[in-house]
Amino acid sequence: MTLEGLWYGLFVAVIAAYLVLDGFDLGVGMLHPFVARTDEERRISLNSIGPIWDGNEVWLVVGGGILFGAFPVVYASLFSGFYLALMLVLLFLILRTVSIEFRSKRDSPRWRATWDVLFSLSSYALAVLLGVAFGNVITGVPLNEHGEVHASLIDLLKPFPVWVGLTTVAMLLMHGSLYLRLKTDDPMQARVARWSPRFIAAFAAMGIVTVVWTYLDDHGLSANYDNIWPLIFPVGAAVAFITLVISLRRGHEVRAFFASSVTLAMVLASVATGLFPNMLKSTIDPSYSMTISNASAANETLTVMLIVAIIGLPFVLTYTAGVQYLFRGKVQLGSDSY
Repeated sequence: MTLEGLWYGLFVAVIAAYLVLDGFDLGVGMLHPFVARTDEERRISLNSIGPIWDGNEVWLVVGGGILFGAFPVVYASLFSGFYLALMLVLLFLILRTVSIEFRSKRDSPRWRATWDVLFSLSSYALAVLLGVAFGNVITGVPLNEHGEVHASLIDLLKPFPVWVGLTTVAMLLMHGSLYLRLKTDDPMQARVARWSPRFIAAFAAMGIVTVVWTYLDDHGLSANYDNIWPLIFPVGAAVAFITLVISLRRGHEVRAFFASSVTLAMVLASVATGLFPNMLKSTIDPSYSMTISNASAANETLTVMLIVAIIGLPFVLTYTAGVQYLFRGKVQLGSDSY
């Protein structure tokens, strides 16, 4: 295990943590105007993520910091080609935050309805944008010999990445609905429970299409699976998904949610394993692709970063676990609630 390989693994782990934690936040946002019908129910929806959404987004910041420090060339290339898309991600992150904070500042029904819509739309937009970006990483981008990506926003909206974006929406709707089942009571919980199986079925069907499409288009993800050990990730994803379905049928909602979390993490790990050692593939010439070797920082930098990570990451993990534990259970509205 080289330092570059270690940091690639840490980067994937951090992004997986973001996908799992902020994934149910986004799912709640997408479901917000549909499963919550009264003002009180919409406040419950918001407060199910209210104490934890900002902490969950810390993992995205950590992931960006790892990319900037450990693989600065990839970071620069992504901004050269995905600049507008990344600015849109930032815009919708801000809009989503403002919607959560401003929504309950006034009693006006029109005011609250406006922020409810913006909260939901920004959640959908983020899910699609992140999925499309991920789809482009899988297919490759027009990366030239200077490490620059020349692509407009329209160029990134190819059929496969758009499909991955829609699959991401289905996946996070599933994840968010399972989370809401843990945090709400009837009648809202019963309403969510009716939708959960549909989202699970949609994600399963779209996921299978994505796998087949990836294989048929030969995006180069299958080469690493000639060995046996990488199969633990796709097999783990399948086992976790089956566990999710069985747990939900037996009424074990906590187990189903944790199985959903493992499914998301294993799906990401499966793709990352298939891409390895590539971080950004070039569709112009494979020799222009950025790998963990030719795009990493100096060993001295990676060593110092590793020391900082060993010291700092336990604090982030402790904070995340503590907040999740502290605000466990059903949502109870109070004077300080959103």
